[in-house]
Amino acid sequence: MSNVKEELRALISEISEMDDIPDDVSFKDLGIDSMMGVEIVAAIERKYQVKIADAELAQVTTLNSSLELVQKKLAPQAEVA
Repeated sequence: MSNVKEELRALISEISEMDDIPDDVSFKDLGIDSMMGVEIVAAIERKYQVKIADAELAQVTTLNSSLELVQKKLAPQAEVA
C-alpha cells in the first residue's frame, strides 16, 4: 500500500502542475482550487476504481487525508480478492 501514497502524490502533482506535494499541507494552501479538486477526485476514482461520494469530498484536502480515504475504499476490495 505504500506505493499508493506516491501514486497519489504524482497524480495530484500532475493535475496541480506542482513539483512537490507535502503530506499535510492543505490543497487550498497549495493553490489547488475547487476545479482541480474535482479533477483530482475524478482521477482517483478512475485510477483505483472507487467511488467517492459527495459527502466524502471534504476528506480530500491533503495528501494524507486523500490517502486515508483511498485506503479505506480499497480495503473491502482487498478482502474480497
